[in-house]
Amino acid sequence: MKKVPYLHPFSKILGVTVLFFLLISTSIYAQDEAAAEASSEQTEAAAETDGDPAAGKNLFNQNCAACHALDRKMTGPALANVEARLAEDEGLDREWLYSWIKNSPGMIASGDAYANKIYNEYNQAAMTAFPTLSNVDIDNILAYTAAPPKKPAVDVASEASPGAAGGSGSGVSNNVILGALALVFGLLVVMLVLVNRTLKRIAEANGVVFAEEEAVKRKPIWKAFVDNQFLVLVSVIVLLLGSAYFAYGWMMQVGIDQGYEPIQPIHYSHRIHAGENKIECKYCHSSARVSKHSGIPSLNVCMNCHKSIYQVSEETLAEGKQEYGVDYNQEIKKLYAAVGWDEENQRYTGNTKPVEWVRIHNLPDFVYFNHSQHVTVAGVQCQECHGPIEEMEIVSQHSPLTMGWCINCHRETNVKIEGNEYYEKIHDELSKKYGVEKLTAAQMGGLECGKCHY
Repeated sequence: MKKVPYLHPFSKILGVTVLFFLLISTSIYAQDEAAAEASSEQTEAAAETDGDPAAGKNLFNQNCAACHALDRKMTGPALANVEARLAEDEGLDREWLYSWIKNSPGMIASGDAYANKIYNEYNQAAMTAFPTLSNVDIDNILAYTAAPPKKPAVDVASEASPGAAGGSGSGVSNNVILGALALVFGLLVVMLVLVNRTLKRIAEANGVVFAEEEAVKRKPIWKAFVDNQFLVLVSVIVLLLGSAYFAYGWMMQVGIDQGYEPIQPIHYSHRIHAGENKIECKYCHSSARVSKHSGIPSLNVCMNCHKSIYQVSEETLAEGKQEYGVDYNQEIKKLYAAVGWDEENQRYTGNTKPVEWVRIHNLPDFVYFNHSQHVTVAGVQCQECHGPIEEMEIVSQHSPLTMGWCINCHRETNVKIEGNEYYEKIHDELSKKYGVEKLTAAQMGGLECGKCHY
């Protein structure tokens, strides 16, 4: 028997695998080391101040965050390292801060020079006095302002390696894991190819011949199909019926925009506002209670909150970029540009720009629909027509808004008469007529043409 001279490159494959895992372990060690270094820096910064920064953060968010930020002006000045800056620039100590925080109006009235300077610089906006805060509470707040939270080490790794954004808790990103799996799969494929070649060489060395089967000449399938007249007839009938079905379905969709999801000039996340923050729909769309139309909210409604909320959290910002490709902070800046809001000086400039919102839900001109009748009188929730709006990042038309869809709703929905004297008498009379206890909107006249068409 003739031997096949073939050297299997297992040593090379083993070397490549070991090198790959060494690279992975080095990356993980570097990330862990960076995280430990960042943690130690934060601990050292906290140790340099008197007070608990963690407790101070909670107090700051509860009492100060509505008017102050750490790194920018708002209704009041930025508070990062405020104690050190006052000591260096104005010669004021912590005792002055105790007095100012507990009784700022009293210090202004007493004629304190710096208190009046700040009061006049910020348009004489009176600072809320906090007499209930103890000196320990203020120490904690000052500790927080002196040691603001730093970005976690994961962010540093993400900036150094854009592909590592979706990593796991161990610091190894999904891309690295997928790369390792792909490498293992590739090694398996290579090994199978090498085994196949080796077996073929062994067979050739032993005189084994693989004879290929001779192709049998057969009748082409298209010719066999044409010769079968019954099959042709059935196929033509099925084709015509299918074409008619799809043509009818396409024509029935004319004018229906279900699923329409336009891109707006300013990205507004209903998922964050109505979902995570639990803002009621009618807070923004207030005219839905009393008007035919739900209305487009004025940008002043947005500024009720975003005058103070100028940026989102790091977690929300990262989620927006990774999941939806949106920088929420930049969208807030678009809002400021539209209303003419000067972030630096915290005032309106008067230079406004109209926002060209794209309408999503639109009914034909010959259809009458009154939001107040459904929302206020009938008590219909917004989600029944507009879908789970609190889960939508980009709003789309959830329902078909066809006449059949509205009629089915009127046939299935009972009229709510509790606390509504308007319906009591007519409800009693019609209940006797139909012999039922509950009346649907259809039984109350909800299917009459004049109800919805002029």
